Amino acid sequence: MPKYAVVTGASRGIGYQTALHLARAGHFVIGTARSEELLEQLKSEKPDRIHIYAADLTDQVEMKDLIYFINETFDEVDILVNNAGSLINKPFAQLNLDDWNAMISTNLLSAVWLIRSLLDSFSSPAHVVNISSMGGFQGSRKFPGLTAYSVAKGGLSILSECLANELAEYRVRMNTLCLGAVQTNMLEEAFPGMEAPVSSEQMGEYISNFSLEGVRYYNGKILPVALTDPDYS
Repeated sequence: MPKYAVVTGASRGIGYQTALHLARAGHFVIGTARSEELLEQLKSEKPDRIHIYAADLTDQVEMKDLIYFINETFDEVDILVNNAGSLINKPFAQLNLDDWNAMISTNLLSAVWLIRSLLDSFSSPAHVVNISSMGGFQGSRKFPGLTAYSVAKGGLSILSECLANELAEYRVRMNTLCLGAVQTNMLEEAFPGMEAPVSSEQMGEYISNFSLEGVRYYNGKILPVALTDPDYS
């Protein structure tokens, strides 16, 4: 049977490919991001399976409108992929309060409020997949300049552990994937010239498969998805 999925940050990169792979596998997807123009490109690839809604997930009014759209479009939500995010590459001493607020609002709080708003809409069981980073994985080597980003992404991991227990009554299963370097626009903007070993299409296919199958085997887990091992030294 087809699943009903919501993918945030779906206008490009990993989110775009995740939504597309889910749709190509026969499932129905709502893709959301800020850019309606880029979302239209996603919809055009599989118009019979993909719905789109442009929204800024850090804006409470736009979030409320998105929730209304989701509930009007789907009877229930089987899969939520919290992929929306942004990255600031700046030394810790130069980070200001606006930088911290931006990283936490986009990378963490948007997922918090989306999960909270969909509690009564999730199927049983539903699978929430939070997309974090190896920068937010405890014990991994951290990169200078990514402190605010890594701290916010690390919060997604703790969120999954907490809600896996607290939302047991809702039968919502919650996992975090901590991704290594993936070739995306965000990576290229933050690290010009860097070449990642994994494409966004490859990672999108992996996340799509995990969102469908991982619900059977994992709950409250923080899983590194990287070609190198974490550095525990």
